[in-house]
Amino acid sequence: MIALDTNLLVYAHRADMPQHRVAKVVLSELAEGSRPWAIAWPCIHEFFAVMTSGKFIRLSPPRIAWLAIRNVVASPSLRLIGEGSNHLQWLARFVERGNVAGGGIHDARIAAICLAHGVNELWTADRDFSRFPELKTHNPLAA
Repeated sequence: MIALDTNLLVYAHRADMPQHRVAKVVLSELAEGSRPWAIAWPCIHEFFAVMTSGKFIRLSPPRIAWLAIRNVVASPSLRLIGEGSNHLQWLARFVERGNVAGGGIHDARIAAICLAHGVNELWTADRDFSRFPELKTHNPLAA
């Protein structure tokens, strides 16, 4: 199963970003396909925070960001995944190696959730996930 990271959701939503066109196609193909795919709950939360915070010149109003989330989660092939009973074991694996500190815990959390749910590959434009070699990553925006 493929999981999608926050940055691809952001790029698919923001028409003013250079990655928009490709990210929108990637998201549409997953959402309209019959093959199961996933988004970790923290990515949903992060998408909403990023779209409605001061990071962009033109923010998305909360109702628009929420509508974007509702549209994505309407995909019948989407699986929303979160922490389970073995989450601490996966998270500890990353933290105890010493390559996670500060804000890196957020990526470790997403990686742990994905691995616990049998995600084969995380699609992301974020190279920080290379700290978790157990989780294969792919950047669908790279030529």
